[in-house]
Amino acid sequence: MTKPTRLFDFPYHQLAQYPQENCLVSKKNNQWSAISTQQYLDRANEISRALLHLGVQPNDKIAIITTNNDPKWHMLDIGILQIGAQNVPLYPTFSEQDYEYILNHSDAVYCFVSDAVLYDKVQKVIDKTQIKALYTFQEIEESHGWNTFLDLGSDMGLQTQVDQLKSQVKGEDLATIIYTSGTTGTPKGVLLTHHNIVHNVFATGNKLDLHTNKKRVVSYLPVCHIFERAASYYCQYMGFEIHFAESIDKLGENLKEIKPNFMAVVPRLLEKVFDKIVDKGSDLNGIKKNLFFWALALGERYKPYKKNGFWYESQLQIANKIIFSKWRDALGGQLEFMLAGSAPMQDRLVRVFTAAQIPVFEGYGMTETSPAVSVADMRNNGFKIGTVGKVIDDVEVKIAEDGEILVKGPNIMKGYYKDDALTHQTIVDGYLHTGDIGELDKDGFLKITDRKKEMFKTSGGKYIAPAYLEANFKKSRFIEQIMVIGEGQKMPAALIQPNMEFLQEWARRHDYQIENLVSDTRVIARIQKEIDHFNQQFGRWEQIKKFEITPDLWTIEAGHLTPTLKMRRKAITKMYQHLIDKIYTS
Repeated sequence: MTKPTRLFDFPYHQLAQYPQENCLVSKKNNQWSAISTQQYLDRANEISRALLHLGVQPNDKIAIITTNNDPKWHMLDIGILQIGAQNVPLYPTFSEQDYEYILNHSDAVYCFVSDAVLYDKVQKVIDKTQIKALYTFQEIEESHGWNTFLDLGSDMGLQTQVDQLKSQVKGEDLATIIYTSGTTGTPKGVLLTHHNIVHNVFATGNKLDLHTNKKRVVSYLPVCHIFERAASYYCQYMGFEIHFAESIDKLGENLKEIKPNFMAVVPRLLEKVFDKIVDKGSDLNGIKKNLFFWALALGERYKPYKKNGFWYESQLQIANKIIFSKWRDALGGQLEFMLAGSAPMQDRLVRVFTAAQIPVFEGYGMTETSPAVSVADMRNNGFKIGTVGKVIDDVEVKIAEDGEILVKGPNIMKGYYKDDALTHQTIVDGYLHTGDIGELDKDGFLKITDRKKEMFKTSGGKYIAPAYLEANFKKSRFIEQIMVIGEGQKMPAALIQPNMEFLQEWARRHDYQIENLVSDTRVIARIQKEIDHFNQQFGRWEQIKKFEITPDLWTIEAGHLTPTLKMRRKAITKMYQHLIDKIYTS
């Protein structure tokens, strides 16, 4: 088979080159079960026939919403795309109002959901949309269940039409509309072609030192996000086994069962993994505890390519044998590397995990770039901590006068659906204006310093880069989330959501009962100590002068965070305006 040029070519390529018995593996009723490459494609063709039976035409839009990643999502994806229709994936955490807006804006004609909760949620707004029918992966209603839908594809006479439509799909055709979860404003529909994503899959793959199909990968990040979705196409192309975690809550347990060879991560998840490891180390006693923190301190000094010299490498070898080996076992024991994206990663985490023989390769990109722009690569000195690697093949990056990163290449979206004005504002002379601030060093490494839209000026005219400050403060085990504020104000300040688990442990060790989190003087004083410590790294104009503790956890469900765990700054500001007022009026 020739090299894939369309997204649905990837599983067909797998079938031709190295058909897998364990192509897609999921856990139901406490049992892992697998479907083969052939079964995957048989089901995808059945779905295509069912869609044709329903009257779906090329360029029709089909929405899919799943709570957790599921093989059925991928079957639907291929079944939709190969008849020239488009997949519109949506986050399960969107509100009913978001669903109403996006289903209407996208012109979706059918919608598939994974479970009864989502079914009920979408059902409440479906009469306000043009959706003809709502189907579920489960059998909650006889007329709208998964098997009822598949029965529509039993007519093999429609397969000729499927094959004909498949042959007519071109690489430059629209494949998907991805609605950004959005840290600000209304979700935007990003138009990506088959070629946009296919090129990105291969260009990113060239940065990964993987050459055999004997690999396992765990899928748990939302597949409706382009990062996880593009990764899944790459895995299908390479012939890797894709294992679906039951949920993020069960990821730790599933990693030990799956034993993946590599995995994609977002910074917040790796921060949580690291915090749990350190918590376990803190519970040790005597020489074991001393050895743990000796190894941790060693890892924090890590430099790639043995730049620390022979004595350091000798100590690191010992640390890997007696301490870091346990870290690797907790993550399945087979991890070769982790690919990180979505938001800036703490340098400390990159150093420690790479020292522990689980390299963290940071990449940079966005939905509008399909997604990758740059990726780190351990080969040929392509790994530099503090950067997001070098730019991928055939993509050009330049830095505007104001520091904004501009990107040009085959990975750039066609535009925003039904928004020509925003498209022309974002893509100028072929360059996508990313809204991120960064720099290219003399060796060609890209470094991200902040979000252009998030940077602000104090009343004294000093620029503040909040993401940089936040990443440093989150090194504290006392701080779960922090949002730096102060636009137009005399000083920067912060809203802080403490790490409740660690804070309770701290209180227990000091035989202390926390009565009211936000007003407890000992808690406030302890967090102030953390603020004072990290403030020393910054200029006086950047230092956090005041903070307020928020009374609740920042979650996706409550609207504080996006599905990829980035802060929704506008939403958080609105929720805690009274605390902001308190900071600047007291």
